[in-house]
Amino acid sequence: MKEIIHIQVGQCGNQIGCKFWESISNEHGIDSTGIYNGDNDNQLECVNVYYNEIDKKKYVPRAILTDLEPGTMDAARASPFGQLFRLDNFIFRQSGGGGNWVRANYTEGAELTDLLLDIVRKESESCDCLQGFQLTHSLGGATGSGMGTLIISKVREEYPDRIMMTFSVFPSPLVCETVVEPYNATLSMHQLIENTDQTYCIDNEALYNICSRTLKLPTPTYDDLNHLISSTMSGVTTCLRFPGQLNADSRKLSVNMVPFPRLHFFLSGFAPLTSRSSDLYRSLTVSELTHEMFHTKNLMASCDPRQGKYLTVAAIYRGQISMKEVEEEILNIQMKDSSYFVDWIPDNVKTAVCNIPPRGLEMSATFIANNTLIQEVFKRISEQFTAMFRRKAFLHWYTCDGMDEMEFTEAESNVHDLISEYQQYNNITNEDNDD
Repeated sequence: MKEIIHIQVGQCGNQIGCKFWESISNEHGIDSTGIYNGDNDNQLECVNVYYNEIDKKKYVPRAILTDLEPGTMDAARASPFGQLFRLDNFIFRQSGGGGNWVRANYTEGAELTDLLLDIVRKESESCDCLQGFQLTHSLGGATGSGMGTLIISKVREEYPDRIMMTFSVFPSPLVCETVVEPYNATLSMHQLIENTDQTYCIDNEALYNICSRTLKLPTPTYDDLNHLISSTMSGVTTCLRFPGQLNADSRKLSVNMVPFPRLHFFLSGFAPLTSRSSDLYRSLTVSELTHEMFHTKNLMASCDPRQGKYLTVAAIYRGQISMKEVEEEILNIQMKDSSYFVDWIPDNVKTAVCNIPPRGLEMSATFIANNTLIQEVFKRISEQFTAMFRRKAFLHWYTCDGMDEMEFTEAESNVHDLISEYQQYNNITNEDNDD
């Protein structure tokens, strides 16, 4: 069994993480006390990927929860599945990150990271064959971005041959909590480019658009946004948690999805997404799921992939679905929209089918794409960063905590290089097609 250790950092990371555990516990038939009461043998076949089995039919998440303030931990314990988590795996301080990346990365966070690495060691020693790590965090605040990227680099040092997968929430001007979000996000991006193998880019702007335009929610709450993220996360990890035909571990997914080591930032999407009022008027088909999955309005990042090129795609279907039908639909999409796919990676769409649908649905599909237009999300952050950094606005908050201005310049140029690389592969394909 190839196990995964899950780490959730900061307020956003812990909220998403708790929702994720709630979602997958329901799918595996595990109740809020960790007792299995499901009705399908498949639920337990790969359960050890995410859970430690304590005694017969009792399961504990292989999760570590951390933050720089205790309030988040209290909220995690009070969440519907809060009793699941091992109390030793809660790590927190009383100080808070104060919205400042440097405090969370250099001072306050650094003191907690050694404690966290001890717990990571304990968890990894109890694994038969550790396949890697999964981390949930946001890039806008202090703890998720500063301490989150510190944890990633430290874990990378200790376990260089294991897969590092992150679910990273990117900031948006529409949902802005601190004015220095572009600084925090750019400094974090600099680390993510170097130290992760798969980063799923989740964009607050796109989540708000899905809630208001598609789900017709007049005032979306954080709970609504987190529910969307957890649906996507449970879809992305389906093949790791249930017996399926493809991408049965995260390394295989990386090999299929990442053509160049720095280009490991993925778009993700989920179908079906419909408002409750229109649910009554539709019956789901594989064709409809496939069409919806490739549609911009279902993506968790606000960019239009049809303006760019798909380097690679993975489509994960769930429910009683025929593999033949899936292959035909994917082939149709590739034929019809061939100009959206690069022609120098043949057979660049991979599909998987898992017979167990998510709770409350007959069938669903999750979409993972490596598309050149993810650069739009990075450009947006980079432009906001440059506007402030050019005038040295708010910089004293970072330098007085021991940071050098050169680090800002390095982070900025690394993100610019990444944008240029995505653009380069976008342009190559356009020229090839013109020839």
